[in-house]
Amino acid sequence: MIGYVTLGTNDLARGARFYDALAAELGTGRMYEWETAIAWGTPGGAAGIGLMRPYNGEPASVGNGVMVALEAKDHAQVDRLHAAALANGGTCEGPPGPRGEDGGFYAAYFRDPDGNKLNAYVTG
Repeated sequence: MIGYVTLGTNDLARGARFYDALAAELGTGRMYEWETAIAWGTPGGAAGIGLMRPYNGEPASVGNGVMVALEAKDHAQVDRLHAAALANGGTCEGPPGPRGEDGGFYAAYFRDPDGNKLNAYVTG
């Protein structure tokens, strides 16, 4: 089971605005905050997400093929998460809509201001 995921950033303040907006839509907030990192989630709840400047002091970079999926409660929340991402410096990687052969997977894909890829999804 995954406890949390961290993503790198080169601008923590800019990234914080992006993730604050997504966390608010998901009904959670900041769980921990340090000078070089912020984590969002609910202690004892589902997996959290952290944003941090790399420990080694090198620039953050995006992993090819890496994506973090945020589970939404319904189609409307997927739509709102995608809109919040774009309104807070994110870029679209695929608008909200059904995916797959049977349409039982509804998702939207986007990147944060540092280029990390995320999606918001709901099944059923």
